[in-house]
Amino acid sequence: MNTTFLVASAGIVAGAMNALAGGGSFVSLPALIAAGVPPVLANTSSTVALFPGGLASVWAYRDGLRPVGTVPLRSLAVATLCGGLTGALLLLWTSSTAFTFMLPWLLLIASIALAFGRRIGEALRARWRIRAHAVLAVQFALGVYGGYFGGAVGIMMIAIWGLLDSCDVKQLNAPRTLLVSTANVAAVLAFIVANAVRWPETLAMLVGAIAGGYLGARIGRRAPARIVRTLTLLITSCITLAFFIKIYAPMFAHR
Repeated sequence: MNTTFLVASAGIVAGAMNALAGGGSFVSLPALIAAGVPPVLANTSSTVALFPGGLASVWAYRDGLRPVGTVPLRSLAVATLCGGLTGALLLLWTSSTAFTFMLPWLLLIASIALAFGRRIGEALRARWRIRAHAVLAVQFALGVYGGYFGGAVGIMMIAIWGLLDSCDVKQLNAPRTLLVSTANVAAVLAFIVANAVRWPETLAMLVGAIAGGYLGARIGRRAPARIVRTLTLLITSCITLAFFIKIYAPMFAHR
């Protein structure tokens, strides 16, 4: 299969997934690896390719931007930006071999967050509350994760923010979208400056992701939420399992 067609098609699917329920990197990252891009470069290129779609979502949610509980949005953005830059630098310092062995576990963490993030958030809210300064510390850590890998980081943010007493969970989508993009902007700038982007594949995927984001938004207005969520979880679970088998099965076969 032509690699340009492969990554552009993956961009369409990833953009649509991000617009519908999240998890687009589950498609974009494996597609870039399948196209011959080394794992670390595949992750950096995937982040850059999906970034414009995130900005479009921020613009769409701009009227809903507000503080998270008692924590100013600007403070959260600064913590996320610093964390995102830290995570991006950590990724650039990670060897392809090390990242390859970590990748299935990163996908598993993201899969669990996608599948159970809301339930975990509700369970935590029923038992604990945290203070604003603790949220900023955790937000920095989530920014690090977002800059390094980022799968389902938005759902993780909402789960943590829900532990604030005055936090209205229903109004968190706009801040979530902004802060996910904030982590990504630090990462994107670091990757570009470090020349850690495979531009031919990235540009093809970027165009596909923009088209997929628009298509996903249109579908999202009509498709039942339960079906969208089920399909998303099915895709992410299958890809995670495939990576575990691909990376770790040969190790056990040689024992």
